[in-house]
This record gives sequence, C-alpha cells and structure tokens, in this order.
Amino acid sequence: MIVMQKEAVRTMEEAAVSSGITMERLMENAGTKVAGLAARLLAEKKLSKVCVLCGSGNNGGDGFVIARLLSVFCQVQVILVGGEPKTALAKMNFGILPHKVEVLYLDSRYYECIGIVKETEMIIDAIYGIGFHGSLPYEVGDLISFCNENKTAVKIAVDTPSGAECNTGAVETVCFHADYTVTFSTLKPVHVLYPAADYCGEVMVEDVGVPERVRKQSFFVMKTTDDGTEDFPLPELPRSANKGTAGTLLTVCGSYGMAGAAAMSAQAALRTGVGLLRAAVPEKIYPILAGRLPEPVFLPLEQSEDGKIKASAYEKLYDTLCQSATAGLIGCGLGVNDDTRELVSKLIKTSPKPLVLDADGINALEGNIHILQQASAPLILTPHPGEMARLAGTDAAAVQRSRYETACRFAAENRVIVVLKGAHTLIAMPDGRVYVNLTGNNGMAKGGSGDILAGMIASLLAQGMSPEGAAVNGVYYHGLAGDRCREKYSARAMLPTDLLDELKTIFT
Repeated sequence: MIVMQKEAVRTMEEAAVSSGITMERLMENAGTKVAGLAARLLAEKKLSKVCVLCGSGNNGGDGFVIARLLSVFCQVQVILVGGEPKTALAKMNFGILPHKVEVLYLDSRYYECIGIVKETEMIIDAIYGIGFHGSLPYEVGDLISFCNENKTAVKIAVDTPSGAECNTGAVETVCFHADYTVTFSTLKPVHVLYPAADYCGEVMVEDVGVPERVRKQSFFVMKTTDDGTEDFPLPELPRSANKGTAGTLLTVCGSYGMAGAAAMSAQAALRTGVGLLRAAVPEKIYPILAGRLPEPVFLPLEQSEDGKIKASAYEKLYDTLCQSATAGLIGCGLGVNDDTRELVSKLIKTSPKPLVLDADGINALEGNIHILQQASAPLILTPHPGEMARLAGTDAAAVQRSRYETACRFAAENRVIVVLKGAHTLIAMPDGRVYVNLTGNNGMAKGGSGDILAGMIASLLAQGMSPEGAAVNGVYYHGLAGDRCREKYSARAMLPTDLLDELKTIFT
C-alpha cells in the first residue's frame, strides 16, 4: 500500500472530484465507513452511548455524518470543539442532524462535556484531520486528556488522532489515544511514523470512492514492504540448482565475547537460502562456532589481543570477495578497535561485491563517514537509532523524532541503502524511494534480532537479488517471522533465535 502526505491527498481528492464524484459523496462515504465500524463494535460489546467530538472543519463534517447514522439505534451526543462548523460541507451535515442528537458546545458547557467523555461508552474523535500541526489548544487538550483517562470507552479516530501531525508523525503535547483509526483511500505518514503511530491503534484503510485510476496516479512518499515483496519477488530456485547457483556469502563477524552474533547471522543467512556460507571469524572463537554450526566453511583469522579480527586479514578477505563470494556481511559482533576500523574501511573501498554493514560494521565508520562515498559496490546499512545517530552526528532521540527525514537524507547524501531499524522499520533508497515495514512487534526488541535481519538481507543479496529487493524482502520476512513467534510464545517470552525456526516454513 502507498503512503501519501496531506498535500498529495488533497490533490488526489480534487482529481477524484474532476472525475465525477462529489466532495459531498466522499464525506458521506467516509462517515458511513466509520459508522459501520462503530455499529459493529457497539453490537459486539453491547454498548449504547456514543460521544462524537467534532471540529469546525471537514473532519467535523465526517463526525456529523457518523452521529446521524448512529443515532438510528443508540444514544448519540455531539461535542462541538471549535464552535460552529465553518466549511460548507460541515455546515450542511450539521444542519441535518436529527433532533434527538444532543449537541453541546465545549466553550459554553465545558464541565458538562468533561463529564460526558468521562462516562460515555464510545468516543469518536473527529476534531482535527490531516491539516493539523503544532499543539492542541489548552481546552481541547484538556478534553482529550479526559477522553484518554476513560479506559473503558472504545475510542475511534477519524482519519488521524487529534494532536498528531500528518506528514511527520509528531506529537507535541496531548494526542487522542485511539483503539482504532479509520483512514480513507490510503495510509498517511501519521499512521506509520512514531510517536503518532502509537496513538492510532489498529489502522483501517477504507475506500470512499476515489477512482483507482486517480489513486494510482497520485504522488506518494512511501510504500509498505508487503507491496515491495511484489515489486521484488524472491528468486526462484531452478530444479537443476546447486550450491553455486544459490550464491556464496562471506560473513566477517564475531569477536571474543560476541560469538553469538556471528552464529545467529550465519544461521539466518543459511535459513534464508544462500548456497554456501564462508564465515570469517577470529581464530579463538572458531572452535565454538564450528561445534555449533556444521554448514559454513570457516575462515579462522588472526586476532588482536582483545579478541578482534586483525587488519592483516584484509588480503584473505579481499581475495574471497573477488574469487568466490557474491556478497558480504560485515559487522555482527565484530567489535571496534583500530584493526577493525582499518579493515572495514578497506573492504568498503575495494570490495567488488555488494556488502551489508551491520552493528560494528557501522560503528567502525564513526568519524569517517566519507568512506561510504568511496565504495566500489552497493552498500546496505542496517543501523538501529543509536547507530544512526552516530552516523548522522546527532543523538538517538533526534533520530526518532525525524526517522523518515534522517534515513532519506543519509541515503541520498552517501548513495547507500539505509535500513533504519525499529518499530515500522524504514528502508530508504539513494534515489528517494522509501519502504516502510508493518510486520514485526515489540517482542523483537531484544539483542540478536538485528543479527538475524542482517544475515537474512545478506543472504538474499548473495542469491542475486538487487540491493533494494534484498533489503525490502529481508525486513518484511524478518518481521513476519517475529509475528509468528509472538503468536506462539508471547512478546515477553520469544527470543531472537526463535525466528530461525520460523524461517523454516515462512518462504512458501
């Protein structure tokens, strides 16, 4: 599915009107979709009291439609948050509200309105839509705070939760905390970027009558990875396949105390289908890994006193990349010292094969980011927010406030693919294309999950997928495996290594 910013949504709606549908019909359809969800939830939960919060613009107009439709079978109260409706469509739908719908003005009946939202059984937020920015007015923020404190009420947001900015996902102060958000025609950034996405609950995208032709011609800023897996289908294995035709991956991972990272990334690469894995590791952890993993061909390398691969291993690694490997993975548990900094820099500048840089493969670049622009082959970087902050010369909190902009800017400036990990991982391409991942869950927020993701992406890269396709598919299937683990073990109990078992059956 595509993700569109508010300006493109408005352009799309104008094009839809030009094609024959009216704005009145779009509003009626939008209100009908939300009312349909509300009616189903009211029936399932045996509820009968609904409060609709309406702003003065067209989002409030949607709210009036919802209130009218629900009033047929339940008690409906409307709170006018911004005074009288101001747009023509909102005025029209306000004017045809049935008399049995009680209408209250927040500014004149403030305490009564607070009492209603504290006691009602369902709250529908139709105050602000995609045009909102900044922070909520004090009285509105106060009202929404009381809505959020009502833990028993079902909460539905219309298009966006009030208090969240559409294009950035920013939340400055208070924001309506929805159980469900019903949006129209397409996703918007507010639904996939944090912190706003935390306030959306379950997001439902409803068709309100915009012609498919118009939607497909509209400008979008992101696509979801489920669409991306269709853009980049997994490579098929011919019946005559052998280990050579399925690619050879060189992994440069592990250090004293970090053998597990090398093991997990290797297992993930193998489970994702690479034909041959050559695992370059410090000589002291070779016996540990060889006893655990029978499939890889190991390259035990001389190590420094602190247990990390020495820079002198460069020639052997370079020769392997030139002669047999089809892709490389650098960094899982590698450690950072002068040797690994030198080694990572040399391999980036000279490798004739595409590379995935993860963890310490990224950290080794701190202060020398310019090396990325000297790469001789495509690069995929898989930073978490802290690593991204070190790359971008900022802090993790700043990265989280502007994930989309940070990933896009870094990818474009350094001509690399950035997989910015976290809730709703972003994959930013150097040409400006961005994919957002909606698979995965908070049970994956454990050390080792990133090693498995890096191994999966590198494996697909070694099998001949384009860097873009390897990144998109790796992220999507990694999250999907995580979702299956949560179903079996719970978010609290699941482990990163549990994902490896799911990879046995996920690539059907």
